[in-house]
Amino acid sequence: MNASVNTAGLQSIAETSAADLERLVQAITRLEAVVSGWDESHALTVQALKSAIEHLHKEALLRLIRALKDDPAAAPRLREALADQVIYGVLRFHGLVKEALPARVQAALDEVRPYLQSHHGDVELVAIPAPDTVEIRLTGSCHGCPASSQTLTLGVEQALRKHCPEIVHIRQVSVAAPESAGGGVAPVHFVSPFAAAQGAPWRDVAGVAEIPDGGVLECRLDGQSLLLARAGTRVSCFDNACAHLGMPLDMGEVENGVITCAYHGFRYLLETGECLTAPEVQLRVHAVRVVAGRAQVRLQD
Repeated sequence: MNASVNTAGLQSIAETSAADLERLVQAITRLEAVVSGWDESHALTVQALKSAIEHLHKEALLRLIRALKDDPAAAPRLREALADQVIYGVLRFHGLVKEALPARVQAALDEVRPYLQSHHGDVELVAIPAPDTVEIRLTGSCHGCPASSQTLTLGVEQALRKHCPEIVHIRQVSVAAPESAGGGVAPVHFVSPFAAAQGAPWRDVAGVAEIPDGGVLECRLDGQSLLLARAGTRVSCFDNACAHLGMPLDMGEVENGVITCAYHGFRYLLETGECLTAPEVQLRVHAVRVVAGRAQVRLQD
């Protein structure tokens, strides 16, 4: 290999014209096409040479970045340089910089979106208000479902933390309640699509009219105490047990869709089971549907 370097080859990539870059890309493409037609031994030799050069370049770039990052005055210029698409692309190729956070967030949401859509729900990015924080919105049947917190934790949060380990805070932003199902189909609050598939049958527990509108009703099924909550035609079902110490909730005060445990004051949204006192916990939810004026539930294992 000729070790001499033409002076023109030392010009900054940032100053290279778009035409020059296009010619360079075309030349690389033509060379790759030529090599692809060689016999395996020759092609592997070229590939080994290419890999060795790439590793050398990566090591040199890595040392350069470390030196610049250690200099407080140079660090801002390094961040500015990353705005150049060619510089960014080369460093991305060598794995020295991550893809921009918004793109990685979207990749994470795209990963879980098929599961949500299979249950007639979806998720969207609302905002990235800080480098360690994202705000998302569950939509469709996922919004307002008693299993929304489970969906957020089991599916969306795991995907976000895998793609974006720098994210510390994941906030779910609420929207108006979704439209009710049409065509006479009974609305169903499914368990999270990320939870294990439920094989249990639907069980009749109470008439919808028996559940106070805006209130709760305690009922028992196979010796298990359940808490039914109703807001108009929408019914939710939870274990009748506070997530704090397991005390029964049915005697708690209900106001504006929130029930307050009578024992230690933990507060929960009756629409979703989310805890307002300690957001990291929630009530244990069960799928529920309304058929012919009767509430039916499918108990989790």
